[in-house]
Amino acid sequence: MQKIILAKTGNEAMALAMKQVNPDVVAAYPITPATEIVQIFSQYVADGEVKTEFVAVESEHSAMSACIGSCAAGARTMTGTSSQGLALMYEMIYIAAGLRLPIVMADVNRALSAPINIHCDHSDSMGCRDAGWVHIFSENAQEAYDSMIQAVRIAEHKDVRLPVMVTTDGFIISHGMERIDTLPDAEVQNFIGKYDPLMHLLDVKKPFTIGAINLTDYYFEHRRAMVDAQNNSLKVIKEVGAEFGKKFDTGYGLIEKYQLDDAEVAIVALGSTCGTAKVVIDQLRAKGVKAGLLKIRVFRPFPTEEIAKALENIKTVAVLDRSDSVGGFGGPVFTEIRSALYGSAKRPQIAGFVYGLGGREIDMEQIEGLFMDLKAGKVKADSVSYLGVRE
Repeated sequence: MQKIILAKTGNEAMALAMKQVNPDVVAAYPITPATEIVQIFSQYVADGEVKTEFVAVESEHSAMSACIGSCAAGARTMTGTSSQGLALMYEMIYIAAGLRLPIVMADVNRALSAPINIHCDHSDSMGCRDAGWVHIFSENAQEAYDSMIQAVRIAEHKDVRLPVMVTTDGFIISHGMERIDTLPDAEVQNFIGKYDPLMHLLDVKKPFTIGAINLTDYYFEHRRAMVDAQNNSLKVIKEVGAEFGKKFDTGYGLIEKYQLDDAEVAIVALGSTCGTAKVVIDQLRAKGVKAGLLKIRVFRPFPTEEIAKALENIKTVAVLDRSDSVGGFGGPVFTEIRSALYGSAKRPQIAGFVYGLGGREIDMEQIEGLFMDLKAGKVKADSVSYLGVRE
């Protein structure tokens, strides 16, 4: 199978993946830095390159509402958003998951106001981490492209049937040009297959109720069923990632270990920071420093067992959060990692570092300095610090 090499920004890569999926419906409202995704896709619609019904709505809340309606009616449905747009969707985000609708969304990570900010951090997607969606983080444009295609299979799997959010880091990936390997349209279509919803509102031979009131009688059971679906998706994500790798030579899992097997000190991170960390780790390895990285690709469902296993032989770990949990002890990734390691007989010393809020740069020197502090024992276990902030 011949791949097609293109130069694409992250936004262009995600829009291309959406084009190749050729969903039945895309409903969206533009917002920086995700505007380009739906703007480019709308051009595909105007040029007749897809058969999609593109619905230009008046707000992000309306966008997700329209997605819920179309998906409930049996249409393969996608959208894109960012930051305040995602926050405006929150009410409907919970409903989409609770109704078990396999919507796929491209989210370009951006800080939440106030103060007003248009640059990258992970506070928008972390704000709905408990809404029931599957969350996949991308290190670069290639992963964003590949993950958007896989997300369709994951969301629509009979054991999952949950919405999936694929994220990129705003401007860093969304507007950065990269070389990516793309697939022919036919290969993408063969991989995702035809959408065959379990049930939908337009199937008049099998009528059912959706969105009914659900009080003390069955709400609890329906929420538990959604939790089971999230847990089921751990296996499905790995299976889909392995199949993608077998067909297209690029496999994906829940996590990625980089120089971690013999590492003495390590960091845990999500998104584009992982690419910078890998360069630093290679340089430190050349100097004899046994540094490593655990990249979390899938944040929801949280791969607890795989993470605990990956970190069990590491002496000291720094967990990097590109969002904070105001009033909590550390950012979301830090608290999840600590919880995952709590019952492990072999667990490392762990410290949390909040960094990059509002798009504040994290550079190679900062990451190297963090590794050297870990090696020198200067990082206090079970502490939370802010990396790169002017105190």
